[in-house]
Amino acid sequence: MSDLAIETRSLYKHYRSLHAVDGLDMSVPRGSIYGFMGRNGAGKTTTIRMLAGLTHQTSGDIKILGLDPRTDRTQLLDRTGFVVDKMLLPSMTGDDLVRFNRGFFPRWSDALATKYADVLEIPMKQKFRKLSTGSQTKLCLLLALAQGAELLILDEPTAGLDPVVTDQLLRVLVDDFANEGRTLFLSSHHLSEVERVADWIGIIDQGKLLLEAPLDDVRSGFRRIRVIGEDLSLSRGEIFRTKKGEGATEYILRANAEAFIAELRSQGAAILDVAPMNLSEVFLEVVGKGEKHVPVEILA
Repeated sequence: MSDLAIETRSLYKHYRSLHAVDGLDMSVPRGSIYGFMGRNGAGKTTTIRMLAGLTHQTSGDIKILGLDPRTDRTQLLDRTGFVVDKMLLPSMTGDDLVRFNRGFFPRWSDALATKYADVLEIPMKQKFRKLSTGSQTKLCLLLALAQGAELLILDEPTAGLDPVVTDQLLRVLVDDFANEGRTLFLSSHHLSEVERVADWIGIIDQGKLLLEAPLDDVRSGFRRIRVIGEDLSLSRGEIFRTKKGEGATEYILRANAEAFIAELRSQGAAILDVAPMNLSEVFLEVVGKGEKHVPVEILA
């Protein structure tokens, strides 16, 4: 059995001249909470629709729990929960949808369905089409969580939810799902939410995966360093970006800050500031204004 819950290799999806996904190589470890991040239009939803088998790739390979979404769809749906397109039978109530879905999943839990209806405050007796956007999202999540899946794939699950329910949902996802050793793949542009729950991240832009690494490695590796010095000779691979200003130079480093600082000092540079970077800052540096589209390697 592979150690990866999701694996894509040289994955492409083209719509005429638009390269929505452009050579995506992604590896999602089993048992991880993987935050899949990108700006609007970066390729997140197209990638998830291919993972769910709702659209087929132009070329490349996808494996989910060792299965191919194109040929193993029935087995895949039995073991994987998806919240992608929030389109359910509009005339059914939440209670109707629980009864309807129960028979399709051998690991279905009525107890979990009841629990999440209460925790997420879902009006289960209202028809789906009459629910608010947030309640529709919560009902879709309830159905996915209650089926007992090994892998849960969510596309912007907190869209339309207020802060209180968002907090409740994130607690459920971590405590009741991921802590049992199951895998959560979470697509979002809410970076603070990703940073709160994820242990792996992937950053996509213009269909390319620019960064994929354990979140702890990103936190411990990236540093912003400001120095004063002239004629500095630095060719270290750890430098992600260099910005020269009046009287000082700023380096964005992706690893090995202590060794880099020692090298600067050996050349007579004065260190003005060394600051860690949060996920939002790293995201902005990696994606920037679309100027950089090469993968960022996190160095050990």
